[in-house]
Amino acid sequence: MSQTLPSARKIASHIIEINPRFEVVIERAGFCTIGARADKGSIVSSGNSNKRRESNFSSLASSILSQQLSTKAAATIINRVEQLCGGTLQAKKLATISPDKLRAAGCSNSKARAVKELARASTGNQIPMKNLHRLGDEEIMQHLLPMYGIGQWTVEMFLMFQLERVDVWPVGDLGVRRGWEKVNRMRSEITPAALVKLGEPFAPYRSHVAWYCWRANEVLTSKSSK
Repeated sequence: MSQTLPSARKIASHIIEINPRFEVVIERAGFCTIGARADKGSIVSSGNSNKRRESNFSSLASSILSQQLSTKAAATIINRVEQLCGGTLQAKKLATISPDKLRAAGCSNSKARAVKELARASTGNQIPMKNLHRLGDEEIMQHLLPMYGIGQWTVEMFLMFQLERVDVWPVGDLGVRRGWEKVNRMRSEITPAALVKLGEPFAPYRSHVAWYCWRANEVLTSKSSK
């Protein structure tokens, strides 16, 4: 197991105390390191320590460009748009690029519109892009959800993996629901509404629970989870 945050161990223990069935997932997947950068003096796992820190705008624009695409296809299009912007996804540059050039790079009409509107909202201070980390989760939702092409899931992933908020509970994510079902050996599909209630005891660490649900789909088999 790679080295990780001291606080991640405590969070994992807290999760296991509430639901012991998560213990096998944590043993096999290792500790979740969401929130690592916020913990001074912590040791982050090798998988996260070398990650290049994106700007808030770049993170959101990348998420839009990646929607409904394979990892490889998304990386190709993001790279092309980055080149149009001079190497990185910059709001000021993206706002000036024509929709035709974005489409030539592989963007659909809707994605071209979405990233350009996001760029204009950022450069026009409609969204305090550089200071989103200073706002609460609900305030961030209020700023981002009205934007074309940005939905609940996109904002939740932004909160978890860009801003490293530890209490996000993305019940609309199919992988989270399937992982919860696997951990708890359920024979029927759980609804998002039901999972909202079941997640409440895990606050304020629901991002970690979601992460372990994703990992459950990878590390648990029908035999090993019995």
